[in-house]
Amino acid sequence: MAELLLLEFAGVSADQYRAVNKVIGLNPEAEDGPWPLEMHSHTAAVNGDGNLIVFEVWESRDLQANWMASRFGPALVRVGLPEPKRVEWMSVVDLYAP
Repeated sequence: MAELLLLEFAGVSADQYRAVNKVIGLNPEAEDGPWPLEMHSHTAAVNGDGNLIVFEVWESRDLQANWMASRFGPALVRVGLPEPKRVEWMSVVDLYAP
């Protein structure tokens, strides 16, 4: 079954999140993104503490690690975002995507 990844970035704004997407070439409004095919879902939100929280469901941890090394990690560095203060993996029990 798939794996859920939770990332929490301290003090990262929605504008900074959008800047990372721009560097990667992702368009959150387009269905094809071009998002990684191995990622089943992606949600980003800013909590009450001003931290950016990202939830992603991936086919596997290894596939996410490849994405991190090749595209996501370099984009974080280019925009100047800090490393996540929290990284947590969870096994998905069920996934519903209409």
